[in-house]
Amino acid sequence: MIQYFMTLNIVMNKPRLAWAITGSGHYIKECLDFLLTLDGVDLYLSQAAEEVIKMYGINLNDIREKMPVYRDKTASSPPVGHFYKGYYHTFVMAPATSNTVAKCVLGIADSLVTNLYAQAGKCRVHSIVYPCDIAPEMETTAPGGKKVMVYPRKIDLEGTSKLSTFEYTTVVESVDELIVTVKERLAFVSKLYEPVIKLSDLATSAEGEG
Repeated sequence: MIQYFMTLNIVMNKPRLAWAITGSGHYIKECLDFLLTLDGVDLYLSQAAEEVIKMYGINLNDIREKMPVYRDKTASSPPVGHFYKGYYHTFVMAPATSNTVAKCVLGIADSLVTNLYAQAGKCRVHSIVYPCDIAPEMETTAPGGKKVMVYPRKIDLEGTSKLSTFEYTTVVESVDELIVTVKERLAFVSKLYEPVIKLSDLATSAEGEG
């Protein structure tokens, strides 16, 4: 009986995915389209992200119907404490501005999103980051749907390159790569919890027979 309740508690509290959006509009709709297909996700928005999603015609209430949404409204960013409770198995930051990437590289954690990245690393939780600056010449989508060219500076590209060397961090360079990497991570995590779920099924069956 004790083993049954212990197992059930682990399954009921299966870790979730934390996803953060910053103030970049770089393929933000494509990122959100994929995000909304996932289950077990908590969304975190930087202050700039709240402004940007409105610029791109995205309704925050529609997102809230699918998942919990945390906003950057406090100085100490209380939600980051979830990492220390084993609440998250992965942290995704997509899209990520060059400003956020630069802060992460320097170890600065003075906002909700940068704090999330820092605490994920300190808790050895894997992070997947999709920076908005990944090549010297890039095509991106401006508000209104128009395709425009942008030319990231050398310092922006250096930040992306440095972040890719950080422990527990995977940097992706496209939405397609983001989707593949997140799916692979979710499949890996699912296998980790599969034995626990099966054990729970056995415990439930035994409890019923008793």
